[in-house]
Amino acid sequence: MRLLRIAAACALLLAATTVASAQAYPSRPITMVVPFAAGGPVDTVARILSEPMRASLGQSIIVDNVTGAAGSIGVGRVARAAPDGYTLSIGHWSTHVVNGAIYPLPYDLLRDLEPIVLLPSNPMIVVSKTAVPAKDLNEFVGWIKANEGKVSAGTAGAGSATHVAGVYFQNVTGTRFQFVPYRGTGPALQDLVAGQIDFIVDQASNSLQHVRDGKIRAYAVTANARLPSAPDIPTVAEAGLPALDISVWYGLWAPKGTPKDIIAKLNGAVVQALSDPTVRQRFGELGLDIPPRERQTPDALAAYHKAEIEKWWPVIKGANIKIE
Repeated sequence: MRLLRIAAACALLLAATTVASAQAYPSRPITMVVPFAAGGPVDTVARILSEPMRASLGQSIIVDNVTGAAGSIGVGRVARAAPDGYTLSIGHWSTHVVNGAIYPLPYDLLRDLEPIVLLPSNPMIVVSKTAVPAKDLNEFVGWIKANEGKVSAGTAGAGSATHVAGVYFQNVTGTRFQFVPYRGTGPALQDLVAGQIDFIVDQASNSLQHVRDGKIRAYAVTANARLPSAPDIPTVAEAGLPALDISVWYGLWAPKGTPKDIIAKLNGAVVQALSDPTVRQRFGELGLDIPPRERQTPDALAAYHKAEIEKWWPVIKGANIKIE
């Protein structure tokens, strides 16, 4: 009888400890792995979210830039991390869709990651150094054709959004130019501003401020509507290239097996951040579209992630994009 009482007491203690442990999350800082260099679009989104998430969760959000292989190294670090909610993967269409079609990844993009929340999406924008003489997209395409083999386009590496968008640009326009890979879009943009490369098909959130400052020239956004934050830049359809329509969506994931209550707490923190007027204004200024509330769920990200892989992998493999 005494042994039964001891066993029952131990069981109650274990249950109480488990509940207390779950309730205690997070009890230390959370690392959000950005798979590109600081200053790029993923880094920007992570840093905008980190402060309101810290306020909601009561712990610091450490942004850790892990570069290499077009983001696949950083995502892999999270896929192999302990499923305890303290290591998260923030990325986008390129890192969590495209890379699976061109890299022999040591992890599965769907099976080894736990979806947390679908984040804002961003159209691309065709931008060049100011020394390029073209004044609109048609002139720019003509300039590339007139200088075939001499024009350089920056990318964040093979299979990155900038690379795939550049390949797509070649296919749509019939142009040919040289790709210059960087360890992130941030360094590529720095070289564009400095005139070391000729152009980038970049994410709008990354380039708009430099366009406003007159440091680079914009030709068109790859969306079906003009950006409220940059109404003077035409869409690709208005500029004569309606087929060049592409958008980069973002998401947040945890390692597979992360407890559902932790996923729910993280989701709640991000959803609260996305409803904050300051955050919404900041994303709007960058040309980022926040998904409606009903799509800000783990299930919505899981379904969209799967659908995007099914849509884009055949396209990317058909383009024969190779690791540089």
